[in-house]
Amino acid sequence: MIDHSFGFYGFAFFGIILARYFLVAGGTYLFFYSPLSQSFVNHNLRHWSPSWRSIQQDITLSVLSAGVFALAAAFIMTGYSWGITRLYSHPQQYGLCYLGVSYGAVLVLQDAYFYLTHRLFHHPSLFRWLHQGHHRSRYPTPWTSFAFDPLDAIVQSLFLVGIVFVLPLHFITLIAALTTMTIWAVLNHLGIDRLPSSFPHHWLGRWFIGPAHHSIHHRKYTVHYGLYFTFWDKLLGTQDPDYEQKFDERLTGKVDGV
Repeated sequence: MIDHSFGFYGFAFFGIILARYFLVAGGTYLFFYSPLSQSFVNHNLRHWSPSWRSIQQDITLSVLSAGVFALAAAFIMTGYSWGITRLYSHPQQYGLCYLGVSYGAVLVLQDAYFYLTHRLFHHPSLFRWLHQGHHRSRYPTPWTSFAFDPLDAIVQSLFLVGIVFVLPLHFITLIAALTTMTIWAVLNHLGIDRLPSSFPHHWLGRWFIGPAHHSIHHRKYTVHYGLYFTFWDKLLGTQDPDYEQKFDERLTGKVDGV
């Protein structure tokens, strides 16, 4: 692999992260908030149209977050070129099976880290400085997916920096984890009414966080802090006790709102 300067990596990753954000978040928004989506939007749920001001605020925070994560990526690549990380480039070094195991391990560890830091940021003494900007979008859209407050972005990026010094990870595994994080964050901020009524909501789906689960967090700050899985919310008592029952009722049109 060709070595580059820290500055080169920083600028390159800033462009890549920003392009990914506009491509994934923007493309998802255009699709799910276009007239085309009205054919499958769940009309049993109360509908809110996002304001342009709210979207602008989300984009501004996302650009700042892209800068923070670009610096973290530059630090990782510089560390790799110095041989001080545990990143590797030959799949056979730990075996093909390990690629899948390490990918799952990163998601589980990141979910735990995100839950703990996210819940901490909601403490009244920290919320204003670390997380208030993200919650300006009471009714989130895909543009909200990467709208971290700057200090929040720094804390979240520290997980990615730290994990490459602790766990042996192939570059493909790291890219797969980052891609999963991006897509999952966009889906989580899709909005509660943007998926069809037939969207799976069964025993397996109850263990994964989706747009309905996370939309409740944006309106009720004391619940639903996870990133990928509902495990920590259920274990530590921050799962909305009425979520599963009431959401099933909303899908059938028996109740209104969230």
